[in-house]
This record gives sequence, C-alpha cells and structure tokens, in this order.
Amino acid sequence: MTKYKRVLLKLSGESLMGGRSYGIDEERLREYAVQIREIAEMGVQTGIVIGGGNIFRGLSGASRGFDRVKGDQMGMLATVINSLALSSALEAVGLKARVLTAIRMEPIGEYYNKWRAVELMEDGCAVIMSGGTGNPFFTTDTGASLRAIETEADVMLKGTRVDGIYSADPEKDPAAVKFSEITYDEIYVKGLKVMDLTAATMCRENHLPIVVFDMNTPGNLKRVIAGEPVGTRVY
Repeated sequence: MTKYKRVLLKLSGESLMGGRSYGIDEERLREYAVQIREIAEMGVQTGIVIGGGNIFRGLSGASRGFDRVKGDQMGMLATVINSLALSSALEAVGLKARVLTAIRMEPIGEYYNKWRAVELMEDGCAVIMSGGTGNPFFTTDTGASLRAIETEADVMLKGTRVDGIYSADPEKDPAAVKFSEITYDEIYVKGLKVMDLTAATMCRENHLPIVVFDMNTPGNLKRVIAGEPVGTRVY
C-alpha cells in the first residue's frame, strides 16, 4: 500500500558528497538510486530535484566576488551535473530515468515542460528536473516547490541527513525537540530554517504538504511512501 501516487523528491547537493568534502560519492549515489527504485516498484510516480551545493553554490560564490547572476547560473549547471550522475545511477539499478533542464541544453537533457514531465512519470520514468527554475535569485528549494506544484505531486519529500524538523539544530543543541507535525505558520513564527521563505510560501498557498526525513537511512523513503511515521510532516 502507498500513501502517495506521485511525489517530488528534493535532494540536497551536499547529500551526494557522502563522506567526501566535495563532489559526488558513488556509493551514496547508488544507495539513493536503490531507494528510488524501491518506490518506483511500488507504483509511485517520481519527480526529483537535486541541489548543486556539492559543486558550486551561487550565493557563497557572490560572497567571494562572483557576480550573483553568473554565480547562480554556475549553480544551475552544477544541478545538471548532479542530475546526470543520478540518472546514470538509476539506470544502473534498472530504473528508467530522464533528465529535463530548465535551460535549453539539448542533447544533455530535454527542455522542461509540465506535460512532458508528467507523461514520462506516467510511463514509469524517474524524471529529474534540473537547472532550478532557470532564473537567478531562486534556490533549488523554490525550484522543487514549483515543479511539485506544476506536476501536481501529492507531496514534496525533502530528503536530508536529519530525521525531521527540530526546535533547534540537533547537532548543536542536545535539548532540541523533534516535531512529528508542524504547520507552515508555525515554521514562520518559530523561525525554523526548513527551506527558504519563497519555497515555503508557494507550498503553503498551494496546499502542498512536505515530509522532511533522513534520506541517508536505507529504506526510509519506502517507509515514508507507505505512510509510516518517519520524519516531520509540514502542512
């Protein structure tokens, strides 16, 4: 049994580093690919958005003297590199995958549009939507929110290295309390850094729930899809 028919999985670029300080850890990539294949085998239509922070982050580049627009464009290209790596890993474990890009760059990937993305998902492909929104000044969280809303996903699954949303950073504050559920309004009032405000506002206004969970624990993605109480649900 599955709780969701169509999902948008958001992965951070940093999560692909595994134990490395930069780039892509092939073993971590394979672990993610296996988890995504598991939910595809359950009949779940899967869209994926990956960040590019393991390669380049536009905002940090701007703080070191890069032009912000060019820095963000470099970050968009980093997400394409990560998307190609994940598509290769998915195909290696037996799942069809297709990369769509927010900026034209055929033959690296097809130019994104909603109907093509939905068509591919309905055909059983994992669809990796890269390049953010195609515009500077927007994060990949906002890109993920936009793609989830456009493709009419039932939920956005935000895979992180932490097992949910806490009242404070659990890696720094041992007294931090985990929430099993929390509203968008509470996130704003409490100042919790779940995602940027633009992304959170889009999800709130379009009634898109989010589940924040630990993607680094094998099997967790499947448990979320099955409706088990994994991570934190935002509504």
